[in-house]
Amino acid sequence: MKTATVRIKSVSPYSQSKHYTTEKLPKELAKDYETRTWRDRLHVNDAGQVFIPPMSFKNCLSEAAKFLSVQIPGKGKATYTKHFEAGVLVTDALVIPIKKEDVPGEWLFVPADGVRGSGKRVEKCFPVIHQWQGDVTFHVLDETITEDVFRHHLEQAGAFIGIGRFRPRNNGFYGRFKVETINWS
Repeated sequence: MKTATVRIKSVSPYSQSKHYTTEKLPKELAKDYETRTWRDRLHVNDAGQVFIPPMSFKNCLSEAAKFLSVQIPGKGKATYTKHFEAGVLVTDALVIPIKKEDVPGEWLFVPADGVRGSGKRVEKCFPVIHQWQGDVTFHVLDETITEDVFRHHLEQAGAFIGIGRFRPRNNGFYGRFKVETINWS
């Protein structure tokens, strides 16, 4: 098993849209509820700091492998996709040094059911973190994935797939990042 400790830095803002079930107050209007609870869309640790879930990075890398479909030399038409899906693990969240209450929001007029192009629209507020960076540790369990292959896929993942709400893979532009360093051991 190899471990890749990667220093990443944002290229675009990052936004979260976690599902939450905060109770509505009696007679509370939808707009008032949204104003009171929109920060509940954030992933927050016990210390009140925002974090990026580890599966965001794992899924980003797996999506990049599927998107790129790079063939494994000497293995015919086989690609790295299944090796990234089953052979890479991220176990620790990336904690961003910002408190939940300090995150700004952006109000958008979005489909009420979350389906692009559907009829009814409502105002929602989503948290936005304009700059973020940190270290993410990837556990590479599959020996087929070399350091060069890993770097290439991760760099492409940051450019074309992204993480969070409104990422490039979902026709957006948030959640893009660049790889600053990789410590491979």
